[in-house]
Amino acid sequence: MPRLVLVTALLLIFFTAFSQSPIAPTDTFLTGTTLSRLTPLYYGPGTDRLGGARLETLDSGVALNITGHLTREGSSPLWRVRLAPGRTAYVPVEQTVVDTLSDYPVGSLTGSWRVWGDDRFDYVSIPLPARLPYASQQQTDPSRVVVDLFGLTSNTNWITHLSSLREIRKAWYEQVSDEVFRVYIDLKHRQHWGHSVYYDHNRLTIRVRRQPERLRLRGLTVAVDAGHGGTNLGAQGLNAKRFEKEFTLDVARRLAQELEKAGARVILTRATDTLIGPSARILALRQSLPHLLVSIHFNASGNRETRGVSTYYKHAGFQPLTRAVLHELLRIDPHEAGNVGSFNFFFSAPTDYPNVLVEGPFLSNPDDEALILDERYRRKMARAIRKGIKKFLKQAGRVR
Repeated sequence: MPRLVLVTALLLIFFTAFSQSPIAPTDTFLTGTTLSRLTPLYYGPGTDRLGGARLETLDSGVALNITGHLTREGSSPLWRVRLAPGRTAYVPVEQTVVDTLSDYPVGSLTGSWRVWGDDRFDYVSIPLPARLPYASQQQTDPSRVVVDLFGLTSNTNWITHLSSLREIRKAWYEQVSDEVFRVYIDLKHRQHWGHSVYYDHNRLTIRVRRQPERLRLRGLTVAVDAGHGGTNLGAQGLNAKRFEKEFTLDVARRLAQELEKAGARVILTRATDTLIGPSARILALRQSLPHLLVSIHFNASGNRETRGVSTYYKHAGFQPLTRAVLHELLRIDPHEAGNVGSFNFFFSAPTDYPNVLVEGPFLSNPDDEALILDERYRRKMARAIRKGIKKFLKQAGRVR
């Protein structure tokens, strides 16, 4: 067994056996790196059935300044990591590797960088001394992507903007506090169409999606995700005892037909009753890079009186899509469970493309279950989602 892997395994066994409660993490001082391109960076150690509140999804090979270890009953252990003075976050132990031979790159400085475009995207490229942690967010009014880089101090003396840009209006920065270097990317269009943050060697790259030339379904690529599948059954109906996975696939297929009739290209994350894990679906979507994603589920609650349809988003720039879809769904059934933001769902986390999680009526409510069992309602639901996407596209084309 290689020395690095052996040391990591021994450390994990030690901390699992002797760790303290979640309120009192065990202090330690280690250097690590992320293993996966989908490593979650959590605000804190709290959790619920959806996991912890996610600050960012990190690329692989990102350096971590580990300051503590935390075990949680019923959940995987976490490393506490220092991002900047007074700023900590948490990452899952199983998605990191500890490197006892390396030191964390303290005192890192930024250099000068450039902003440019190719035939598909606009980019901000920032050379760094190491793959350091980051966190991005979308802002509206004005439309802007903001990326915080941790463990960095500015030595940026110029930023080159090239004429090949089509979506980025300008990029600039601010040293907001010690070791927090903030990048601002102002966009030309009101609607966010997605951004991706990743490393090319030690060059942090922020790739910005351009608004489609024609804001209509014809020619657009839409990914449709049917929730659950295979042994992942989802919620069970109150009376009929049929499972959620059956209805999500049915509506997904109907929606695909609706979209294809309108001229869109459709990507189904599953077309049959197959078990496909969330990581596999997300990585596949990163490759295909659709213009939009619709993930379809049906709701359930311990309270049988709760009913209605709802839509969900995590990132502020994608709310318009979720509101437009909900508006059309409420036209076929007025019972509403809301438009829910900052939602900590795996398929809401990507910033690469606008996405909407649709939660159909509640399988746990007898009246809602009757709707779901009705083939005519499922057909209307698919048509309403298609109309909602069309409404979103029309709104996105309006002048500021």
